[in-house]
Order: sequence, then structure tokens, then C-alpha cells
Amino acid sequence: MSYQKKHDLKNEPNSVKLKYMKLGYHYLVSNAMYLFLVPLTTALAHLSVEDFINFFNHLILNYLNFVILFIVLTIILATLYFMSRPRQVYLLNFACYKPDPTQMCSTETFMKQSELSGNFTEESLAFQKMILERSGYGDNTYVSKSLLKVPLNLSFEEARKEAEMVMFGVIDELLAKTGVKCKDIGILVVNSSLFNPTPSLSAMVVNRYKLRGNILSYSLGGMGCSAGLISIDLAKQLLQVQPNSYALVVSMESMTLNWYRGNNRSMLITNSLFRMGAAAILLSNRSFDR
Repeated sequence: MSYQKKHDLKNEPNSVKLKYMKLGYHYLVSNAMYLFLVPLTTALAHLSVEDFINFFNHLILNYLNFVILFIVLTIILATLYFMSRPRQVYLLNFACYKPDPTQMCSTETFMKQSELSGNFTEESLAFQKMILERSGYGDNTYVSKSLLKVPLNLSFEEARKEAEMVMFGVIDELLAKTGVKCKDIGILVVNSSLFNPTPSLSAMVVNRYKLRGNILSYSLGGMGCSAGLISIDLAKQLLQVQPNSYALVVSMESMTLNWYRGNNRSMLITNSLFRMGAAAILLSNRSFDR
């Protein structure tokens, strides 16, 4: 333990130096144009009127050289501008997964399945029913097949099947809407707060759709309801450095292994409110997708 602390303290100065080096590099790149213009402006400020007159007379005598110099400077400044400005990111389309009607779960079906599971007391069942009634949910919500069986089949295999069903279903719908080829997708971000298997969810998507080998693939987990927004922001940041590319973002959740089978009221709320579903969006930084 003491050795580890000494080792961390020894490496701390290097990490601090690296941090400030990164900040300095970022500042230099972000303000390159200003760093170029400030010395130039300062130099011009020290020139007199006669200096400017002599300079323009010299340019008139060397008109061709002036034109060439002007064109070169224009090209350089235009290149710096287009390289430094952030890339525009466009939303091509999105899709939401709608399960099969056989997976519809009404309030009556939900309460019946909860009672048949034998895991809940009368007080817990009454509490879940109250949450359902106050949530505003109708009878057209959906749950996984494993939660409609008697007894409940809460296995890892069923959870994986559920994840494949919602992910592949929503991606198929999105690709059909956009007409984008799988090989053109350069970025993939998949998020699921609670179900994070190995191989990862993103690896499952890559293998299913035979996405290209150099794809930037990410699986995010444990981030709660904010994971969707974080995934979109990550895809947007990656599109800033990947020219002419598409980014596929998939947000889903699995109920099978996250069904609570106790009587803690704070945890019973998730049983009543969480349902089955997934969403996918396709982002692009290609100019012709504007």
C-alpha cells in the first residue's frame, strides 16, 4: 500500500506536466490565427505613412508579384479557416422500436405476473398497482417475453435475446429509412445502463451488420437516463475528426435481468415504470446530407 502511494507520488509531477502540455497544445491550435495576426498587427502599427506609401508604390511596380502573393495568402487563410471551424453535424433520421403485439402488457397482466411470481407481499403488490395507476401508463406498453412466462425466465440468455431483438429491430428500421450502407458507417455508439454483456453490445452490432474493421465502436454503461445524450455528444465529437462519415447511435435497456424480486419500495418503482424499447439515430457530417 505504501509502495503504491510512493509510486503514485513519484509519477504525479509527470502527469501534471503532461496535463499542462496538452492544455498548451490545445490553446496553441485553437488560437493559431490570433497568434499569427497579433504580431503582424503590432509590426504594422509601427510603420509610418511614408512607409505605407513606399510599400504601395513598390507593389504597383511589382503588380504581378502582388497578385500572386495575394492569392497565396487568401488560399492560406481560407485553408486555416476551414480547418479550424467545427464540422457541421446533421441528423439524417431516427427510429424507435415497437415490439410485437404478443409482448403487450396491460396493467392487469402486469399485476397477474407479479402475483404469480410469488416474490412480493400484498403490500408490495398494492404499491406497484398504485404506481401504475398514477404513472399514466395505458394498457399498450410492452415487456420482454421472459416476463410474460410462468414461471418468469430471468436468465442471461433471455436478456441477450431481448437485447438483440430491440437493437437489431430498430437498426433495421433506421437503415431502411435512410438507405445508408453498413460499410459507410464509421462510428458506432451503443448505450445500456444495466445490461453490459461480454462480448459487448457494440460488438454484437458490428458482427451482425458486418461493419468495417476500422470502425470507432463504443459501449457505454452505468450512466442512467443521461446515457442517450452522452452518446449523442460523443458521436458529435468523433464526427469532428472523422471527415465524410456516418455515426450510428443506439440507446436501449434490458428488463430481463433487472426485474427486482424483493419488497423494497424504492426499487419496486423501476418494475412499475420501466418498459421495453430502443431508439437509434444516424448522424452525418457529409456536406451533401445538409
